[in-house]
Amino acid sequence: MTSSAEIKPVDQLIDTCFSELKQAVDQGKLSNPLMVGIHSGGVWVAEALHQRMNLTEPLGKLNITFYRDDFDTLGLHPQVSPSYLPADIDGRNIILVDDVLYTGRTIRAAMNELFDYGRPARIWLVVLFERDGRELPIAADTVGQRVHLAADRQIHVDGPDPLSARIVTREENA
Repeated sequence: MTSSAEIKPVDQLIDTCFSELKQAVDQGKLSNPLMVGIHSGGVWVAEALHQRMNLTEPLGKLNITFYRDDFDTLGLHPQVSPSYLPADIDGRNIILVDDVLYTGRTIRAAMNELFDYGRPARIWLVVLFERDGRELPIAADTVGQRVHLAADRQIHVDGPDPLSARIVTREENA
């Protein structure tokens, strides 16, 4: 993992993720994938990847607010908007996109919601940043950058246009 002082530009990380996803599709690991972004930073990243991949179906969007198990402990103030999946997910390869993989709880919540819609054949997790501090055994298939951060630091992704990222303290991110 790299230190927080070495965070790379978001455009470069999206290029890295796109290259890995294209390779997975070309090698047959992901056939006819449906891309789904997690509200809100994951949707921004997914929009950029979706456009580059020229996928035929619209981008799916998940708002996992009601599936989280930690919003009361994190002091999150839910912004509820509906989730949108443009197609049936039964038996589909899903590319699930988020901005930052930290504890794993957001991804767990997103998978719980996806399974309420159906049973995908595979979920391929793409994250722009993966940092240390996992609380659940969840790993990304495609990672833009792995970053080591102190416990009081977070990666904040700003967007949607322009899409950028910065390291902040927990107090700055509140």
